[in-house]
Amino acid sequence: MFTKEDLALLQEKNISQQQIDAQLNYFKNGFPFLNIVDAASVEKGILRVSNAEEKEYLTAWQDFLKTDKKVTKFVPASGAASRMFKDLFAFLDADYNVPKTQFEKQFFDNIELFAFYEALSESCRKSFEKSVAELMQLGEYKSIVRNLLLPEGMNYGNLPKGLLLFHNYDEGNRTPVGEHLTEGTYYAKDKERMVDTHFTVSEEHKDLFELLVAARKMGYELKLDAKFKISYSVQKPSTDTIAVDMNNNPFREDDGALLFRPGGHGALIENLNDIDSDIIFIKNIDNVVPDRLKENEAHYKKLLAGILVVMQQRAFEYLKELIAGECNSNKLQEILKFTENELCIASNKFFSDDEKLKNYLISKLDRPFRVCGMVKNVGEPGGGPFIVENPDGTASLQILESSQIDKNDTKAIDAFKHGSHFNPVDLICGVKNHKGDKFDLTKYVDKNTGFISQKSKNGKELKALELPGLWNGAMSDWNTIFVEVPISTFNPVKTVIDLLRTEHQ
Repeated sequence: MFTKEDLALLQEKNISQQQIDAQLNYFKNGFPFLNIVDAASVEKGILRVSNAEEKEYLTAWQDFLKTDKKVTKFVPASGAASRMFKDLFAFLDADYNVPKTQFEKQFFDNIELFAFYEALSESCRKSFEKSVAELMQLGEYKSIVRNLLLPEGMNYGNLPKGLLLFHNYDEGNRTPVGEHLTEGTYYAKDKERMVDTHFTVSEEHKDLFELLVAARKMGYELKLDAKFKISYSVQKPSTDTIAVDMNNNPFREDDGALLFRPGGHGALIENLNDIDSDIIFIKNIDNVVPDRLKENEAHYKKLLAGILVVMQQRAFEYLKELIAGECNSNKLQEILKFTENELCIASNKFFSDDEKLKNYLISKLDRPFRVCGMVKNVGEPGGGPFIVENPDGTASLQILESSQIDKNDTKAIDAFKHGSHFNPVDLICGVKNHKGDKFDLTKYVDKNTGFISQKSKNGKELKALELPGLWNGAMSDWNTIFVEVPISTFNPVKTVIDLLRTEHQ
């Protein structure tokens, strides 16, 4: 099936034939659907923190930052902004020249409110010797959009979101990269005043990120009384997945070469695994707010982090006792209750003796930890918190996307539609064990939780395979705690119009 050229390409990407065979098998047989026990809720599976508990957790995080432990802020930032401007691209292709749709009218009626307005106007002056306002008076709306989106102007339609101007400030408008660096000083600054931030970027835009940071870093450090350690990584070629035609045979380009596609954000588990930190914050690049709202954001970040260090430390202490063989039957039952009540792991097993129970508890506690913020469901797209049956027969907390749910399972569909909360991608991760050694995060991925989508290339249909999502199946075998946080902590920018929301002005 594979030519000499195919094998050379696999070797170049560091992908084995066994991996390709496994991927082709998924195309032929599909992925198994997950068995949903129930949607997680405040009544079962989502922690709602009291005021008294909040103080304890916040103090725990403040104390943690005074130690020698390492904290990193991990920001997936490689996504292109093209979808943000989908409606404006449609306007360029439309057979009319004056804004007609509600979206188009809203964009131009409020164009001065966008943080990129002055830069756009300057770009238009260079191209046409006219400002945005002057072009609008002349009805040259499409000229403005071209200058915003295309390489002849600001090229926003081809850049990643992290490099776009999002928010207005007197001292200079700010991109999401700048907002993430600033935000990190509120909750991730260590005792040396260092904020360690890691961006995952695309290879083609890495230089632009580095240039932006080089231009702004010193100013931010002086203003914020902090030092920044900033690093970047790109998705590894070894995480690309093969594409197939509609008959599940490898899809070939016009020149006969195999077609590989990026494996989705689940590929970033490899990047996350390369970070040598004790605690890692994960938050999407576009979920940022101006400075006036950062205190509220940071409060809940510190709360989630405090919950993580408290719960993980309890697990560490239990593990040490279990491994040392210091647990009688009563202690084993106490630890079992911890896994059931605090970590929401339901076991259907009957333990015939203490030794079997001890081994079970060690297996469940000796894993990476994550605490995930969950906001009340207000109809936003995205995955949600569920209680799911695991391959070993236990049930635990998982974040699921709609693609992982059997459309013919009425109970599962009902649970997904009527879930009380959804996932804003707000995670705090503990990735070292009780001895301080780093977990190999790739060993905790459920490889059966990927999904298949239909795409096209050069007018030909194809199927693409996405790896288990970073906060979905890639973290399937982690200990998970869901915590309710307010909707005010979730302010994504999915379309350019979202920048007109009060939270971004």
